[in-house]
Amino acid sequence: MITWGDDVEVHALRKQGWTISAIARHVGRDRKTVRAYLNGERKPGVRQRTSDPFAPFVEYVTARLAEDPHLWGITLFDELQPLGFGLSYQSLTREIRARNLRPTCRACAGATGRVNAVIEHPAGDETQWDWLDLPDPPKAWGWGSTAHLLVGSLAHSGRWRGYLSPLMDQPHLVEGLDRISRGLGGVTRGWRFDRMATVCHPDTGRVTATFAGVAKYYGVTVAVCPPRSGHRKGVVEKVNHTAAQRWWRTLADELTVEQAQADCDRFATVRGDTRLRPTTDGKASVATVAAQEPLHSVPPTPYPIMITETRIVSRQALVAYRGNRYSVPPELAATTVTVTRPVGGEYLDITTASGIVIARHHLATDGTGVVVRDHGHVTALDHAAMAAATSAGRPHRRKERIPPGLAARAAADTLRSDQPEPTGTVINLAAYEQAARGRNTLS
Repeated sequence: MITWGDDVEVHALRKQGWTISAIARHVGRDRKTVRAYLNGERKPGVRQRTSDPFAPFVEYVTARLAEDPHLWGITLFDELQPLGFGLSYQSLTREIRARNLRPTCRACAGATGRVNAVIEHPAGDETQWDWLDLPDPPKAWGWGSTAHLLVGSLAHSGRWRGYLSPLMDQPHLVEGLDRISRGLGGVTRGWRFDRMATVCHPDTGRVTATFAGVAKYYGVTVAVCPPRSGHRKGVVEKVNHTAAQRWWRTLADELTVEQAQADCDRFATVRGDTRLRPTTDGKASVATVAAQEPLHSVPPTPYPIMITETRIVSRQALVAYRGNRYSVPPELAATTVTVTRPVGGEYLDITTASGIVIARHHLATDGTGVVVRDHGHVTALDHAAMAAATSAGRPHRRKERIPPGLAARAAADTLRSDQPEPTGTVINLAAYEQAARGRNTLS
């Protein structure tokens, strides 16, 4: 193989009348090689292969990749080895790339590769909803490895609000819908969802009976996106990206759930509502455009649905719930209980695993740090703590001396008395000692 510079020089010398042998001696190449480049049989920069070991397998690889464009290269390598393929896995992938054997899957092409229609969003027509999974929440929240943010966005103006939740079940969804709708300033004519199981049957897209009551209560129609059509609710999808990268990514670890919720509302107001949007009269902020949307009012009270969450009772017989603590009987300390309350209700119930209500408290404002105690629980806890302290006595010191007591000594005497008398010949060692002394005396 020669370079493009050598190829230029070879052709120039040939036009100047040099012989092939002279040119070969000048460039340090074989005469056959020089003749092949001069005749156009070889191309500069491309190494000539004496044989093509991949050629026998091209047809099989082409057929397999046509059947399955997403077939892994290592899987194809496993199939080729029993067929006599002697090259390495790296050679296989290099040949697939060089020969352009892997076709493009049209069915899986991204939305950017398809023609998309421009969807009009009239003012007050649609609110788009979606759950956003947020990884690695603060450990103090006790939510595990993932938190969830319900995002609702007005499709026309782009105004949005979020609702942090430990679960994505229907009661938490309804609470989030009510809270966000009040934050947006009203309810649009319709709500758009993807195929959430809490809203519709995912296989058919038909609204469930339980969510139909929610939609009727708020006076909205429900639209469900077709399968694999996330771009249909692109407004809220873009908000998800913003919330994840600009808000959640920089959230401080020391914030409580209630503080994080307040910070989310602040971010949506300060950063989201101040964005400029093009209008027929020029540019206006999101807040200005949203204020002109014809929204109808939210019902005075939220939809009546029960929210249920499990909690572990502390050693002080207190149950932590939404930034406050509520008392239970002391015998439930360190056990698992269930907190149940209606959305927008004034009271919460704490039940055992069997469903027995053991405490009912007035619901305090979220995140205020209030300890709500029942007088009966306080009295019972004091009695239980005093009884436990009296029965247990003082704790032992690490190096305290505690010899065997009367009971232990009596048991030891019993063990000694039960031992059998020694039997057999008793040997007098004094005789052995006398004999040894005699042997050591010199005669």
